[in-house]
Amino acid sequence: MQGLFFEDLSVGQSAEITRVVEARDLTAFAEVSGDTNPVHLDEDYAKTTPFQGRIAHGMLSAAYISAVLGTRLPGPGAIYLTQSLRFRRPVKIGDAVTARVSVAALDERRAHATLTTLCIVDGRNVVEGEAMVMVPRRPA
Repeated sequence: MQGLFFEDLSVGQSAEITRVVEARDLTAFAEVSGDTNPVHLDEDYAKTTPFQGRIAHGMLSAAYISAVLGTRLPGPGAIYLTQSLRFRRPVKIGDAVTARVSVAALDERRAHATLTTLCIVDGRNVVEGEAMVMVPRRPA
Protein backbone atom coordinates (compact mmCIF):
# COMPACT_ATOMS: atom_id res chain seq x y z
CA MET A 1 0.00 0.00 0.00
CA GLN A 2 1.43 3.36 -1.03
CA GLY A 3 0.38 6.80 0.13
CA LEU A 4 0.92 10.03 -1.71
CA PHE A 5 4.24 10.77 -3.37
CA PHE A 6 6.12 14.00 -2.73
CA GLU A 7 5.07 15.20 -6.18
CA ASP A 8 1.38 14.83 -5.18
CA LEU A 9 1.67 17.30 -2.29
CA SER A 10 0.89 21.00 -2.30
CA VAL A 11 0.99 23.69 0.37
CA GLY A 12 -2.41 23.97 2.03
CA GLN A 13 -3.41 20.36 1.41
CA SER A 14 -4.95 18.83 4.55
CA ALA A 15 -6.48 15.67 5.98
CA GLU A 16 -8.08 14.68 9.27
CA ILE A 17 -9.58 11.91 11.34
CA THR A 18 -11.93 12.04 14.32
CA ARG A 19 -11.87 9.62 17.23
CA VAL A 20 -14.04 9.55 20.36
CA VAL A 21 -11.92 8.92 23.46
CA GLU A 22 -13.19 6.01 25.54
CA ALA A 23 -12.09 4.84 28.99
CA ARG A 24 -10.70 1.65 27.45
CA ASP A 25 -8.43 3.80 25.24
CA LEU A 26 -6.78 5.27 28.35
CA THR A 27 -6.31 1.81 29.84
CA ALA A 28 -4.84 0.43 26.61
CA PHE A 29 -2.56 3.45 26.16
CA ALA A 30 -1.32 3.10 29.76
CA GLU A 31 -0.57 -0.58 29.17
CA VAL A 32 1.33 0.07 25.94
CA SER A 33 3.21 3.18 27.09
CA GLY A 34 3.74 2.37 30.76
CA ASP A 35 2.30 5.78 31.72
CA THR A 36 0.07 4.79 34.63
CA ASN A 37 -0.35 8.27 36.09
CA PRO A 38 -3.55 8.03 38.16
CA VAL A 39 -4.96 11.21 36.56
CA HIS A 40 -5.57 8.98 33.53
CA LEU A 41 -6.73 5.80 35.26
CA ASP A 42 -8.21 6.50 38.71
CA GLU A 43 -11.43 8.53 38.77
CA ASP A 44 -11.32 9.09 42.56
CA TYR A 45 -7.78 10.45 42.35
CA ALA A 46 -8.52 12.49 39.22
CA LYS A 47 -11.46 14.20 40.96
CA THR A 48 -8.94 15.72 43.40
CA THR A 49 -7.04 17.41 40.56
CA PRO A 50 -7.83 20.70 38.79
CA PHE A 51 -9.35 18.59 35.96
CA GLN A 52 -12.10 17.22 38.26
CA GLY A 53 -11.95 13.84 36.53
CA ARG A 54 -9.86 11.56 34.36
CA ILE A 55 -8.09 13.02 31.35
CA ALA A 56 -6.53 11.33 28.36
CA HIS A 57 -2.77 11.05 27.98
CA GLY A 58 -1.52 13.95 25.89
CA MET A 59 0.40 11.49 23.76
CA LEU A 60 -2.86 9.70 22.90
CA SER A 61 -3.90 12.82 21.00
CA ALA A 62 -0.43 12.93 19.45
CA ALA A 63 -0.97 9.35 18.30
CA TYR A 64 -4.07 10.51 16.40
CA ILE A 65 -1.81 12.97 14.54
CA SER A 66 0.52 10.10 13.73
CA ALA A 67 -2.46 8.15 12.40
CA VAL A 68 -3.33 10.93 9.95
CA LEU A 69 0.29 11.21 8.77
CA GLY A 70 0.67 7.46 8.39
CA THR A 71 -2.66 6.69 6.74
CA ARG A 72 -3.95 9.82 4.98
CA LEU A 73 -1.46 12.64 4.39
CA PRO A 74 1.06 11.77 3.12
CA GLY A 75 0.05 8.23 4.10
CA PRO A 76 1.82 4.87 3.87
CA GLY A 77 5.49 5.20 3.00
CA ALA A 78 6.00 8.52 4.80
CA ILE A 79 8.65 8.56 7.53
CA TYR A 80 8.15 10.73 10.64
CA LEU A 81 11.24 12.87 11.29
CA THR A 82 10.19 15.42 13.92
CA GLN A 83 7.12 16.52 15.87
CA SER A 84 6.64 19.47 18.20
CA LEU A 85 3.62 19.50 20.51
CA ARG A 86 1.94 22.06 22.71
CA PHE A 87 -0.81 20.73 24.96
CA ARG A 88 -3.37 23.52 25.31
CA ARG A 89 -6.34 21.88 27.03
CA PRO A 90 -7.19 18.50 28.59
CA VAL A 91 -9.03 15.82 26.63
CA LYS A 92 -11.67 13.93 28.59
CA ILE A 93 -13.41 10.61 28.17
CA GLY A 94 -16.19 11.05 25.64
CA ASP A 95 -14.50 13.90 23.75
CA ALA A 96 -14.47 13.66 19.96
CA VAL A 97 -10.90 14.57 18.98
CA THR A 98 -10.29 15.69 15.40
CA ALA A 99 -6.64 15.37 14.41
CA ARG A 100 -5.85 17.57 11.40
CA VAL A 101 -2.63 17.98 9.44
CA SER A 102 -1.96 20.60 6.76
CA VAL A 103 1.02 20.91 4.45
CA ALA A 104 2.86 24.11 5.43
CA ALA A 105 6.07 23.79 3.39
CA LEU A 106 7.78 21.46 0.93
CA ASP A 107 11.54 20.91 0.62
CA GLU A 108 12.03 19.66 -2.95
CA ARG A 109 15.72 18.85 -2.47
CA ARG A 110 15.15 16.51 0.47
CA ALA A 111 11.56 15.41 -0.28
CA HIS A 112 10.54 16.61 3.18
CA ALA A 113 7.12 18.00 4.01
CA THR A 114 6.50 20.26 7.00
CA LEU A 115 2.94 20.00 8.30
CA THR A 116 0.96 21.99 10.82
CA THR A 117 -0.63 19.55 13.28
CA LEU A 118 -3.71 20.15 15.41
CA CYS A 119 -6.07 18.24 17.65
CA ILE A 120 -9.43 19.92 18.13
CA VAL A 121 -12.30 19.26 20.56
CA ASP A 122 -15.53 21.26 20.25
CA GLY A 123 -13.86 23.82 17.99
CA ARG A 124 -11.00 24.47 20.41
CA ASN A 125 -7.39 23.46 19.88
CA VAL A 126 -6.28 20.96 22.49
CA VAL A 127 -2.90 20.15 20.87
CA GLU A 128 -0.90 22.29 18.46
CA GLY A 129 2.35 21.46 16.74
CA GLU A 130 4.39 20.91 13.65
CA ALA A 131 5.69 17.74 12.04
CA MET A 132 8.29 17.01 9.40
CA VAL A 133 8.08 13.86 7.34
CA MET A 134 10.17 12.35 4.57
CA VAL A 135 7.92 11.51 1.63
CA PRO A 136 8.73 8.96 -1.08
CA ARG A 137 9.25 10.35 -4.57
CA ARG A 138 7.27 9.04 -7.53
CA PRO A 139 9.27 6.30 -9.27
CA ALA A 140 10.80 7.34 -12.60
